[in-house]
Amino acid sequence: MRECIFDEVINRKNTDSLKWDYCKHRFGREDILPMWVADMDFKSPDLIIEAIMERVRHGVFGYTEASERLSSALVGWMKNRHNWQINSNWIVYSPGVVTSINTAILAYTRPGDKVLIQTPVYYPFYFCVRENERELVTNPLKDNNGHFEIDFDDLERKLADNVKMMIFCSPHNPIGRVWSLHELEEVLRLCKKYDVFIVSDEIHSDLVFKGYKHIPISSLAGEDYKKCITLNSPTKTFNIAGLSISSAIIPDAELKRIFIRTLNKNGANMLNIFGLTAAEAAYAGCGEWLDELLVYLENNLDTLVEYFQTNIPRIKVIRPEATYLAWLDCRNLPVKAEKLKEFFVHEAGVGMNDGITFGVEGAGFQRLNFACPKKILLEGLGKIKNAVDRL
Repeated sequence: MRECIFDEVINRKNTDSLKWDYCKHRFGREDILPMWVADMDFKSPDLIIEAIMERVRHGVFGYTEASERLSSALVGWMKNRHNWQINSNWIVYSPGVVTSINTAILAYTRPGDKVLIQTPVYYPFYFCVRENERELVTNPLKDNNGHFEIDFDDLERKLADNVKMMIFCSPHNPIGRVWSLHELEEVLRLCKKYDVFIVSDEIHSDLVFKGYKHIPISSLAGEDYKKCITLNSPTKTFNIAGLSISSAIIPDAELKRIFIRTLNKNGANMLNIFGLTAAEAAYAGCGEWLDELLVYLENNLDTLVEYFQTNIPRIKVIRPEATYLAWLDCRNLPVKAEKLKEFFVHEAGVGMNDGITFGVEGAGFQRLNFACPKKILLEGLGKIKNAVDRL
């Protein structure tokens, strides 16, 4: 039987890894097992590594731009993986999705405008809105016995009150929801009704588990509603976050022009030569690697869910439909929400993302990254069990 490539335990220490080398700065201790920031403890696909090495051997690393080969590969990827036929003329490249969110806010809204997010949510959404001097509006997700749903009544009330933009997280981080066709159509209907610009962060769209299907919301918008752009990146999918590459898919030519002008104005239009090389290799030839990864991640998820149910039943896993991030409901533990991070760090020796950083609705939760070799996952789960058993 062929050894699984994802079982290899790779020492990431002393590589300037944010996840592994900065634990003391983040958690106050160096001797913890980090299971937080959203990158994986797996090697990137061989095709990506080989493409980068070939580019390195050339030896000249001057200014560069995205090639038609990359755009053609991305067009094919969207069609084959997400059944969405895009045009290469719609694509704008930027260093990252957060860069593109900031760019969209600056390009399509004005200071003081209302921008809506659905909480708890990826924490950079908050400072993207606030630091650009926009008014933050929240549409908290409804917790229906562990299944999080959009509160459409609240969403319509908020949108009707002069909201100019909605930053949509699809699939959702940290909840892990893959929005259904009905949910997407309703979001689109309400945004059309109240003329709200949709910026859809779809960076986790390739990491969807069996039984679920990601649908790009822009693919449903049609010709009659142009105020909808999609942000994506190969960085989560292929574990290349350090290479800083992403795309904004903007079908309307005028909106694309405004986006590019704003990107240029802020000096965010220069791209990493290795990011471009890696993205082309990923979209052109790494589909099979991703299929194998998804099987491994889902097996890890099954292991995690069963482990908590059997050994740590006081912590409830909100099973994600996508992403490699588990949202853990720790509210049944005899630990105050504001002390949870400290408890897991100092009693379990495990570093996770504290739920409160995703918004007030995240109080009492932790986010655990299970994109690691199963051996590491079981080590982390054992540490958590031992700490909880001592309570």
